Amino acid sequence: MSMRIVNASPRHLVALEALEKRCFSLPWTEEMLLGQLPDDSHEFLAAESETGELLGYVGMMTVLDEGYISNVAVSPEHRRQGIADALIHALLERASLRELSFVTLEVREHNAPAIALYRKHGFSPVGLRKNYYEAPVENAILMTKYLK
Repeated sequence: MSMRIVNASPRHLVALEALEKRCFSLPWTEEMLLGQLPDDSHEFLAAESETGELLGYVGMMTVLDEGYISNVAVSPEHRRQGIADALIHALLERASLRELSFVTLEVREHNAPAIALYRKHGFSPVGLRKNYYEAPVENAILMTKYLK
């Protein structure tokens, strides 16, 4: 699939909120997403089709030399086409440019496709957060990729 990875911007907010509603049981609002747009402490990348359609996104907050991936989402009809893979790859390049020591994330314990994607990019399980997710309640596996 032909796509481009760009910095998410205010022009993406309506589509980002719509994607949140399609992908998550407790979606972020447009206002919450606005606070995640790229700045000194955030990376927020969008995957767009050639026509500008939002295909997916990934967000990361940084604190000192640590990166925390907040969300990864791909439109259901565009899954399994390498979009999440490209987004994670681009985000890890940004993490390296920021000279982060590590990047970490939480993933639902039973989300095998996501766990496999993160393992492919060098993330390893480092902990478990009991009952971390709601709707439905589920444990989260804490996964980290060390860059230094």
